[in-house]
Amino acid sequence: MASRALFGSFLVLFLVGHAVHVNADGQKFQAGEWKHAHATHYEGSSDTFGGACGYHDVVKEGYGLETVALSNALFNKGEMCGACFEIKCEDSPEWCKPGQPSLIVTGTNQCPPNYDQPSDNGGWCNEPREHFDIARPVFETIAAYKAGIVPVSYRRIPCDHKEGGIKFTITGNPYFNEVLVWNVGGAGDISSVEVKTEEQPDKWIPMERMWGQRWIYNGKLCQSQGALTFRVTGGDGRSVTCDNVAPKGWQFGQTYQAKNNFEK
Repeated sequence: MASRALFGSFLVLFLVGHAVHVNADGQKFQAGEWKHAHATHYEGSSDTFGGACGYHDVVKEGYGLETVALSNALFNKGEMCGACFEIKCEDSPEWCKPGQPSLIVTGTNQCPPNYDQPSDNGGWCNEPREHFDIARPVFETIAAYKAGIVPVSYRRIPCDHKEGGIKFTITGNPYFNEVLVWNVGGAGDISSVEVKTEEQPDKWIPMERMWGQRWIYNGKLCQSQGALTFRVTGGDGRSVTCDNVAPKGWQFGQTYQAKNNFEK
């Protein structure tokens, strides 16, 4: 049986599934090659840095302020939400911090284009530019904030700094089920989410991406609030299955945490 703990007003339930499975068809997600881009910074608070990806509060959800808004070329209609990047300031000795320190961030927002301005003078996030708009509190890890914009090198990295299992926040109503999937390790981004119910244990039901990392099923999942099992497939094609992560009698407005995550 799964173990269950209730933590305060956030109603976070940490549940250990009967069984967990990681698809071993592919290798662990590996860091990518270094590329060149530019970075700026933007003001905000912990409950605004996750806007376009659907996160509620990036600090409370474990992302900290080490977050970044991605230009459309990187954001890819929300498919890159949750991906992790290593960023270094480069070729700007006046503004880059000494020693070229790395900043590890998670993509949690979109930097929208501004086609009223040229791409090299204000329209930093216009397509096809690859650009990072970094939360100001951590931008200063790599560069002086007065720089405004700096050239950077970056690469995709595995989200190995995520602690614990994948989390599922279930909202909606009996006829409209919405699930925010977060704290995802491995590649960090998600290509698909499927769910199956205790009542139909052999039937995987595909969920649809509503926006960012919010996934929906527009219908009644089960008649008796039976346990739910989720299968999450990352952008690299690997999948994790969490059996009965939401237990029998689960409720809307609560967060359930699996025992497992993508392998580090």
